[in-house]
Amino acid sequence: MDDTHLLVRLAAALATGLLVGMQRGWALRGRSAGLRVAGFRTFGLLGFCGGLASLLPAVVGAAVAFAVCAVIAIGYAREADQRDLSATSAIASIVTFAAGFAAVAISVQVGLAAGAATFAVLSARQSMHALLRGMDEAEIDAGARFAVVALIILPMLPDTNIGPYDAWNPRDVWMIVVFVTGMSFLGYAAARRLGGQNGTMVVAFLGAMVSSTAVTADCARHLRNDQEGGASFRAGIAVASVVMFVRVEILVLILAPRASPSMAVILAPAALTAAAFAFVAWRESGRQAHSPALANPLSLLTAFILAAWVAILAVASHWALELFGRSGIAIVLGLTGLVDVDAAVITVGSLPAPVLANPAVGLILVAPVAANTIMKAVMTVVIAGRSQGWRASLSLWSSALALAVGAATVSIV
Repeated sequence: MDDTHLLVRLAAALATGLLVGMQRGWALRGRSAGLRVAGFRTFGLLGFCGGLASLLPAVVGAAVAFAVCAVIAIGYAREADQRDLSATSAIASIVTFAAGFAAVAISVQVGLAAGAATFAVLSARQSMHALLRGMDEAEIDAGARFAVVALIILPMLPDTNIGPYDAWNPRDVWMIVVFVTGMSFLGYAAARRLGGQNGTMVVAFLGAMVSSTAVTADCARHLRNDQEGGASFRAGIAVASVVMFVRVEILVLILAPRASPSMAVILAPAALTAAAFAFVAWRESGRQAHSPALANPLSLLTAFILAAWVAILAVASHWALELFGRSGIAIVLGLTGLVDVDAAVITVGSLPAPVLANPAVGLILVAPVAANTIMKAVMTVVIAGRSQGWRASLSLWSSALALAVGAATVSIV
């Protein structure tokens, strides 16, 4: 590289160190100068030193890195003698040196990005500690499982079409598992923190990110025994339906964008109908609070079952398309919707783009959404009993009827 590019990279190495040093200097501003091993200027020099080390012969550069590590170790030992056992500054010093090295040896962007990431992590100390204090054992376990699903299994899967009809793309199938389980985990965590304070509707909204069926079942169970809170639970059932319709549209937009316009026309009347029932019930409830109990949604068993289910449905839909045409796929997806609407949308998203026209795809997806809505209506009546269940399920029956109206509109257009 010429001298100009070299100077730019060295300047980036220095800037990386100063960026980290600004955070460490501010965080340690309460200490006197003699008690701070590294501050604003020192971190700047560490980044600059890393940049210079990358220009030296390998043996000399390694010696410089060793010397820097030795100085950092001595500084950490000194802090330990003062009963300050935090290794944050020592680790940040090593990372700063490495970021400066990368800014010159690899690219300016890599070095500055590493420095910015270090700055962000160091600055998030309070929020990270608050997050840890609010977590329970179930969330830690779910986080570990999600890391396995997203960071270990996903990169190992091949990105190619295999199996009957070339219907399976292992990485695409598992990416959906990552997306759905991640969304479910976020919904679970939010519901656990906010539910008790914000009432049934907020919890139903958040809980439906995990499972609208679970929220519906829980509200119906309480309807049987809690006459005074009936309106609140009816509102929760209606809100869960709204969230389900929105989730379906988002999944369609991501996985089968060719179906998104027609699906929006079909789902909009159903979502508005459920929202109207939710608003009326909420006004009647006087904002009564209740927190539906949600089990931790993230387990490897659930992820494997979802992946297997999607793979089976992908083959079944291709087979039905070949044998019966569009009507065959509609039957398969309708039965799927009784169990999992997301899996039905995922299946349509795996079909070849030229196979189905935009309106046809939207009409086919009506089957699983309607089947799931009707199934929840029947479940509500069974669990809550006829007296409470029929009234609570009215929003679901009305939404199913609105789906039919939306589908008829798309068919006519």
